[in-house]
Amino acid sequence: VGIDAWLNSAPLTLADLKGKVVLIDFWTFSCVNCVRTIPHLQVLYNDYKNDGFVIVGVHSPEFDFEKVEANVAAAVKRLGVTWPVAVDSDMDTWNAYQNEYWPAEYLLDQQGRVAYTSFGEGDYAQTDAAVAQLLGVKTAALPSSTPVPDDTTPELYVGSDGGRGQLA
Repeated sequence: VGIDAWLNSAPLTLADLKGKVVLIDFWTFSCVNCVRTIPHLQVLYNDYKNDGFVIVGVHSPEFDFEKVEANVAAAVKRLGVTWPVAVDSDMDTWNAYQNEYWPAEYLLDQQGRVAYTSFGEGDYAQTDAAVAQLLGVKTAALPSSTPVPDDTTPELYVGSDGGRGQLA
């Protein structure tokens, strides 16, 4: 619903994906939590894409600079995202799912029904197991950790302490 552009793919619809196991991944490129999930998604995508598995990244921006398609495209390339990405700048698909979180994953079965959800970082083994179960295959070999390089996110928070690094 309301997709502005597609990256890494021609436009997709849920009807196009019927018969596949689909992971809808709501993310935004300046969210460090979203960026940390990418190595896990890469393993899932690479291990299962030949078994009928598709990831559709739905890029739903938190900030105005994340609405710029060129910025999204550059981030997709920089972060190594190779699966289809729907650019949801007005949050229409986000709202259609009544989603509230970055990152959020909705795993759809072959009939297009939501079979599993995961919100935030983590639950990687559970997500892998859910994908494998729907596909009827062995689970993937997930990475044990996900280091995030310093240059992956332009995120910056400055509070009343003027960004002096004070925790309380």
